[in-house]
Amino acid sequence: MIYDVMKFFKKLDNKDIRILTGIEVGMKHYKWVPLEEIVKYTKIPSDELFYRLDNLVKEDVVIGTRTPYEGYQIYFNGYDTLALNALVKRGSISAIGDEIGYGKESVVHEGIKEPELAIEEPISVVIKFHREGISSFKSVKRIRDHLVDREHYSWVYASRLSAKREYEVLANLYPDVSVPEPVDQNRNAVVMHFAKGSELTKTKLLEPDRFFDEIIQQIKNAYSLGIIHADLSEYNIFVHPEGVEIIDWPQYITPEHPHAVELLKRDVSNVLTYFNRKYKVNRDLDNIIEYIKNE
Repeated sequence: MIYDVMKFFKKLDNKDIRILTGIEVGMKHYKWVPLEEIVKYTKIPSDELFYRLDNLVKEDVVIGTRTPYEGYQIYFNGYDTLALNALVKRGSISAIGDEIGYGKESVVHEGIKEPELAIEEPISVVIKFHREGISSFKSVKRIRDHLVDREHYSWVYASRLSAKREYEVLANLYPDVSVPEPVDQNRNAVVMHFAKGSELTKTKLLEPDRFFDEIIQQIKNAYSLGIIHADLSEYNIFVHPEGVEIIDWPQYITPEHPHAVELLKRDVSNVLTYFNRKYKVNRDLDNIIEYIKNE
């Protein structure tokens, strides 16, 4: 999907961006943005606008309908395009590379950010494109705090909220909690530094007790800042010689959440179960929870 966007991105000009932005703005009020609204926003002559819209549809950046009226939507390809355009203009990324991760609600690519000084080396970054709700949006809305009170939404808008939420929580946690350093966010895309080390599930630990204690300490550090991960498992923990890094925070909750204790216990229990199964690490769950909550 991103590769298709990158091919198109090279052919973009300012008028294409204006059309995509106009449809994006119109989607706040319409499921299908009427053609006349796009004309009003872009101020592009009708003949040229028709030609460009037709091309955007062929590139799978825009979706069109003729019933009950002529209207248009942007979907993830279009949203990715707008996000990349903004991030490149801001200097947050200068190149995008291979896909390095894929889930039900996100796709992750490696990228490059130019250094502030010309004599420095380019900086390797991660670009995470949120895809919240693409599989089952109704069920996603039911369990996401940032969506439950919203009656009108789109999948792309939900992904924007999810990306904004993840960027903000990373900015709040870093550097007091071992998380990837956030760089920038636009629409459904978050740019951050690479997580240090390797995935816990793909690494054989020589000191499992030490790493388990370090994970619990990071959970405690986050809790002291009013954050509970709420989706923690061995699959979103990285380990390296100096410690650990925890990724994937958009589902976080606060200690005031009605199910905070339950979800905190689930986070810890997931980690404890993994370490017990693989390394025979035995700890008391209630004692760990008490330690985490104790100031």
